[in-house]
Amino acid sequence: MSEQNKISQIALEGGTYETRLTRKFSLRKPYEKHDPRIIKAVIPGAIERIDTAVGARVKKGEPLMILEAMKMHNRIASPLDGTVKAVRVAAGEKVSKGQILIEIE
Repeated sequence: MSEQNKISQIALEGGTYETRLTRKFSLRKPYEKHDPRIIKAVIPGAIERIDTAVGARVKKGEPLMILEAMKMHNRIASPLDGTVKAVRVAAGEKVSKGQILIEIE
């Protein structure tokens, strides 16, 4: 049976439905629950400056680093109070979208 004709069953709100799943659907990136303790790059760029270190206590809104992207200097701030568990990048390093920058505990 070709992939185009493959039928799958989906259970929703007490009912079962049959549907054809597209190739695009099968190749999609799985949903990942947002964890505010893991700070990721929202756009590709370069780390201009890091304003924190491992073990530092940070408050919500406190600047952690500057990410330069398309000649804009984006301030990455702490989303919560906590302690910096890990800094996964270094100043001058190029980062891609979704790359982990800092972990807070």
